[in-house]
Amino acid sequence: MSVLKSLRVRLVAYAAGVMAIVLVAAGIGLTSLFSRHLERRVGVELDTHIVQLSGSLRIGADGALTLVRQPVDPRFNRIYGGLYWQITDTMSGARMRSRSLWDSALALPDDPLEPGAIHVHDASGPDGQELLVHEQAFLVPVGGRDHDVRLSVALDRAEIASLEADFARDITPALALLGLFLLAGFSIQIGAGLKPLGSMRERLADIRAGRSARLSSDVPSEVAPLVDEINELLAAQEADLVRARDRAADLAHGLKTPLTALATDIARLRDKGETAIADDLDEVSTRMRRHMERELARARVRHGRAAVSAPVATLAAGIVRTLERTPDGRGKTYALDIADSVAAPMDGDDLAELLGNLMENATRHAKERISVSALREGGKLTLIIEDDGPGLDATARATVLARGKRLDEAGGGAGLGLAIVRDILAAYEGDLALEEADLGGLKAVVTLPA
Repeated sequence: MSVLKSLRVRLVAYAAGVMAIVLVAAGIGLTSLFSRHLERRVGVELDTHIVQLSGSLRIGADGALTLVRQPVDPRFNRIYGGLYWQITDTMSGARMRSRSLWDSALALPDDPLEPGAIHVHDASGPDGQELLVHEQAFLVPVGGRDHDVRLSVALDRAEIASLEADFARDITPALALLGLFLLAGFSIQIGAGLKPLGSMRERLADIRAGRSARLSSDVPSEVAPLVDEINELLAAQEADLVRARDRAADLAHGLKTPLTALATDIARLRDKGETAIADDLDEVSTRMRRHMERELARARVRHGRAAVSAPVATLAAGIVRTLERTPDGRGKTYALDIADSVAAPMDGDDLAELLGNLMENATRHAKERISVSALREGGKLTLIIEDDGPGLDATARATVLARGKRLDEAGGGAGLGLAIVRDILAAYEGDLALEEADLGGLKAVVTLPA
């Protein structure tokens, strides 16, 4: 069976695909949330620098800008260190900036600032850097005049991007490991969900083998409609088979009376000395009767069997009593080596038909002795019927058992009896072999699954 046709593989593949999409989306979402959180955290840091710078700022009477304390972050003192500050007095045009800006200035947008509010911008910095800028405007009274001061602090966005990349690298293995655990969990879940279908397959095998007649209704509600449909189909099939068997039985009974009348006419012909005609009619009537028996056997075993068994010793003993009263069986010895506990896994009528045909063939060709034995080994039941007659050579035995060969044309008197036996065994998954008997004649070995 192709892997792509497996429902389990399809469900796992769908689960893996959906899970991959969800995990990728989750990774993107988490990275975005981390970026927003990181930018807010950086913004708080920049605002803290603004507070420190504004508290240290002094404006002299001549408008000169000075700082009482320099910011302690070393990046302010490292040229192009990634962290910058700039103070501009818009009235006097005086400007101070961090050492990190060196000979550059922050390219700030020329927009009006509301005093006291923090404004956030993106700007270009030294060496082509992209900066995140926080700035605030102050009104500082000096000598009766208000100085409009603009204080800006900026951070290189490359530092933020580096932290985002580190976060993405850290979270990717974690999401991959989570995906593996989820996929394993989905596989277990899918296996548990498909378990009822596996149970149905086992129960169908039981029906096919004859161990049960219907599927159990103790299944999940999603599978229950399918089980009901299968059980209805089995019931309909069984009803059709019953009708077919009934019609076959009616046909057999309809032919029984004419065959009985024909047997009477054959006897009358023999009484009148017309033995040749009587023998021809007797052969024709025998063939008709055997064909009728074969079709009846086929009709009986063509349907799946229920879980039944039949006692071999009891049925064999009954057949012996019947054969002993026939012309071929008079004066012959029957040896039965069958334990009372041995039972064959098949319908009693089918076992009687099987044993009856084989024992009748043995009786017809035996000189004096017929032996019937049963042996149970492992998972098989073996039935052995042998006689002390002339038997069949290897070529004739192979011809009799050849697949597709009409057994009534095989010679040696096997006739339709072996055909009926093989039809029955085919229904029960059994086998028939013909061998040379220890008594000197033919040995029929029947093997059935026990």
